[in-house]
Amino acid sequence: MSFNGGLTLFKLILIFVIFVRLNSVMKLKFCKYQGTGNDFVMIDNRQGIFPKGDTKLIEQLCDRRFGIGADGLILLENDATTDFRMVYYNSDGNESSMCGNGGRCIVAFAKRLYVFEGIVTSFVAVDGLHHATLLDNGMVSLQMKDVDSVTIMEDYVFLNTGSPHHVVMVEALETFDVRKEGAQIRYSSLYGSAGSNVNFATQISENHFALRTYERGVEDETLSCGTGATATAIAMYATGRTASKQIRLDVEGGGLEVSFDIENTGFTQVLLQGPATFVYEGEIVW
Repeated sequence: MSFNGGLTLFKLILIFVIFVRLNSVMKLKFCKYQGTGNDFVMIDNRQGIFPKGDTKLIEQLCDRRFGIGADGLILLENDATTDFRMVYYNSDGNESSMCGNGGRCIVAFAKRLYVFEGIVTSFVAVDGLHHATLLDNGMVSLQMKDVDSVTIMEDYVFLNTGSPHHVVMVEALETFDVRKEGAQIRYSSLYGSAGSNVNFATQISENHFALRTYERGVEDETLSCGTGATATAIAMYATGRTASKQIRLDVEGGGLEVSFDIENTGFTQVLLQGPATFVYEGEIVW
């Protein structure tokens, strides 16, 4: 009897341990999206279960060797006045400023989740309200923030398009050392500890430019930067390199288009247009 009783107790303990273990494992679905090569882990956090303060977890999920791999992680959350809220984290795990490519991708993600009907949506991000339209062939047109201040210096331009951007013209863009030169500017005394994203651009034709971007938070070159493309387009107009208000931009991961209006207050109706592509979906376990 004592043997059987001990065996029964052992089974109960084993079941309890398994139960605790199973319930301590967190599972969460995710989707991977990319916009001209700028890639993101997208998570539906409308239930508020993602541990937003866990910087190490976010950094690990974005790691290309030990995680999913991405330039950033984006949470889709509820918002009282718009269709949804966008919360963006850089791959270093820290919450960051606006991401244009990520903004287009979260629109496509929200559509996949049936968060809004039709082809027009609005959402709020760290830099305020955004409107977006789903176009044909997986393209998304995203309204960026108005830009009322452009600082034009002798050898560079600085402006904020939801994120701070330093824009400089260079020759031989294809062979330019973006990582080295970008890091020097990003960490220089010019922008202090907060730093700035850095865009290196060259002109192809009157309204056609190419650029490569060093992104803070990623601390490396990315294949594309939406706020950087927006900043470069506006900088090219502000410095008189183009008279066009509709500008094509070649980035390492494809092509983007930026258009805008000019008013007394500055650049308004700023639109960033480009692809937002679903890559795959999976499940996070931790």
